[in-house]
Amino acid sequence: MSNENLRYGFGKNWEDYIKKHFSEERVDVSRRHILEFLGLENLNGKSFLDIGCGSGLHSLAAFRAGAEKIFGFDYDMNSVQATKLVQKFAGNPGNWQAIQGSILDDDFIRTVEPADIVYSWGVLHHTGNMWKAMDNTAKLAKKGALLYIALYDYEIQVNPTPEFWLDVKKRYNLTSNFGRRRTELWYVWKFMLAGNVLNIPHLIARSIGYKNERGMAIYNDIKDWLGGWPMEFAKRADVKAWADRNQLEMLTMKTGQANTEYLFRKL
Repeated sequence: MSNENLRYGFGKNWEDYIKKHFSEERVDVSRRHILEFLGLENLNGKSFLDIGCGSGLHSLAAFRAGAEKIFGFDYDMNSVQATKLVQKFAGNPGNWQAIQGSILDDDFIRTVEPADIVYSWGVLHHTGNMWKAMDNTAKLAKKGALLYIALYDYEIQVNPTPEFWLDVKKRYNLTSNFGRRRTELWYVWKFMLAGNVLNIPHLIARSIGYKNERGMAIYNDIKDWLGGWPMEFAKRADVKAWADRNQLEMLTMKTGQANTEYLFRKL
């Protein structure tokens, strides 16, 4: 079965997230997270490109951080609709545009204006052709621009192996809605409770505080993780080779947010 037939409906998950969990508090968490990683106090006077805009929360965070221009696009039209819903919450700012488009579409990419800040968190490894998506992302950065990219890291996904998770994702997308709920409960029991009911208070506390990590919601992220297909893992040496090939200087690498976060500067 092809990647397209197995593709997970990310956008429906993000629409659900916005309708159930959107708040200005979560936007502020995202704003602070982005600025801290970029090493900036604000985005005043800068253009912000959100590749795979998903829920739209992070585009709004860039708007709140003072970005002069925000442009977001996503392959999934439901993600675009989620972003437009967030735009409506923000009063439909005239300097923020969100449209449907693919980072793999060379003709589309040529229509996108390069930006001062290029942001793509947990997206490029879900395109079905990660390295082409990465190359096209590099093309969308101005000289001197910062690129904030988060990718699933092959090195830190050691137990279970990446191959194990790829099999889980395929099975999740092939099963019924009941089968998906059962898989989600299995994941919570095995990997979040470690098979011990005594860990339930810890899970409740983590769920309550989860929004402080990036403004996200834990159950939506669980579904995103289990369903996320197509899917590739990136080895750090390959990311470094990609950066060198595209004249990018790596400034920061950080683990601990499920994805490994990278910060590059376009030379």
